[in-house]
Amino acid sequence: MTVVWVFSHNEKRVSSERIAVGSIAPEFEATTLEGEKVRLSDFQGQIVVLNFWASWCTSCVREMPLLNDIHKSSSAQIETLFINVGESKATVSEYLKDHSFSFPVVIDVTGKISTAYEVSALPATFIINREGNIRKAILGEITDFPLMQQWLEDAGNLK
Repeated sequence: MTVVWVFSHNEKRVSSERIAVGSIAPEFEATTLEGEKVRLSDFQGQIVVLNFWASWCTSCVREMPLLNDIHKSSSAQIETLFINVGESKATVSEYLKDHSFSFPVVIDVTGKISTAYEVSALPATFIINREGNIRKAILGEITDFPLMQQWLEDAGNLK
């Protein structure tokens, strides 16, 4: 029994190292609410903001206006992708419509993407640089627009 636990523990540690800041962001393929297929690698050469969220998550709901402003004000060099964790297409579509958000959303129904990024609580945001490396992992609510802009600038300047 102990051997199994130690093996599982080591496996988890290796997985955590895989998504550490500075490492290559896990690749994924998904479909947006609009039916467009997207892969993380499609955004090579751009800074990518991945935000994991759910409409029932109070902190997620509070940070959405700030993240929507980032999406609307971002240059062509920054792509935002919002990954809803486990809600239905109808629920997500209604939420976006009610709040007039227009950012691209993928629904992670199976949990495959959130598992790859080891998301265990919401919200969780990852900033990925032009080379596809994770530059920043923010666990919890983002409340500071200038700080978020600084993180995006840093991601663009760091290799």
